[in-house]
Amino acid sequence: MLGFLLKTVVMALAFLYLLPAIPGIEFHGGFGEAAIMAIGFSFLLWVVEAIAMALATVWTLSTLGLALLILIPLWIFGFWVMPALALELLSFLAPNQFYIHGFYPAILGGFVMLAIGMFTGGFRTMKRSYKKSRGFDD
Repeated sequence: MLGFLLKTVVMALAFLYLLPAIPGIEFHGGFGEAAIMAIGFSFLLWVVEAIAMALATVWTLSTLGLALLILIPLWIFGFWVMPALALELLSFLAPNQFYIHGFYPAILGGFVMLAIGMFTGGFRTMKRSYKKSRGFDD
């Protein structure tokens, strides 16, 4: 729970200060609106990742696994696109508070949000899943 609050506060601060510093991204509002945007971004990122996983699963099953030859390199080199898509969706859903002019600023903003996600819990989650896959439960 504390990790979720920390991540929400850091992302809200990013909506207030970091993202508007990127040319092409506008945010209008205070900390409350930024916190709502951070929670909305987290939810939309979850939706984008779920849709991507569902499409990848269907494509893999329908090609009897041959799609993995394309999907694995695409995931390795394109994992940073999902936060950019979530930011674009958030911009579409709340244009009065948050607006992005083009996809290039969304990509830069996605990198910022990806870095925040990694430093506020992503490494811990990766470490935990690695330990479980090796049989070292916490």
